[in-house]
Amino acid sequence: MFFAHDTEVALQEAADLVNTLGRDGQDRLATTAELAAWVRRWRWSGVLRLDESELDSVRALRPRLRRLWEGEEQDVVEEVNQMLHDGGAQPRLVRHDDWDWHLHATPDDAPLTRRLTVEVAMAMVDLVRADGLGRLGVCEAQDCEKVLVDLTRNRSRRFCSTTCGNRVAAAAYRGRRAAAAADD
Repeated sequence: MFFAHDTEVALQEAADLVNTLGRDGQDRLATTAELAAWVRRWRWSGVLRLDESELDSVRALRPRLRRLWEGEEQDVVEEVNQMLHDGGAQPRLVRHDDWDWHLHATPDDAPLTRRLTVEVAMAMVDLVRADGLGRLGVCEAQDCEKVLVDLTRNRSRRFCSTTCGNRVAAAAYRGRRAAAAADD
C-alpha cells in the first residue's frame, strides 16, 4: 500500500463520483436513489439527507473534482488549498465502524458535500506530497474519458476498467489478424 487506506478510498470515490457524469452528458447520478446507492457503495457515515438539495450539491462538485485530474501541479495545489479553506478543514484522528485510525477534517454532521470536498482535498494533500499526481489519469480507450487512480506498484494502469482494457486488447488483436491476412 502506497497511501493510507482512507487516502486510497477517498481518491477512488472521487474518481467514481467524477465518472458518474459522462463527457457525453449521460448522468449516472440523476436521482436521490442513485445518490443513496453511491453513498452506500462508499460507506459514508454521519448525517445524510439524501434529498434533492444534497443531490444537486454533490452533482455540482463533479467538475471541480475532475479539474484535479486535468490540472498541472500548481493548479491542483491551489484548488486543493481552496477546497480545504472552503470546507473549514480541521483534521482530527478518529476510529469508527470497522475503520482503524484515520483522519476526519469536518464535523460528522457537516453536509455531505462539505465532508466529501474536504476528504478528497486531504487525500490530494497526500498525493501531492508524495509526488503522486501521475497516479491520476484518464482512460486510454479512445471512446472513454473516465478518470482513474493508479494504485499499482509499477504505475501501469492505463484503463478505467477491465472492460475498457479488454475492448482495446480485442480491437488490437483483430487489427493484427486483419493486417496478417492482408499480407498473405
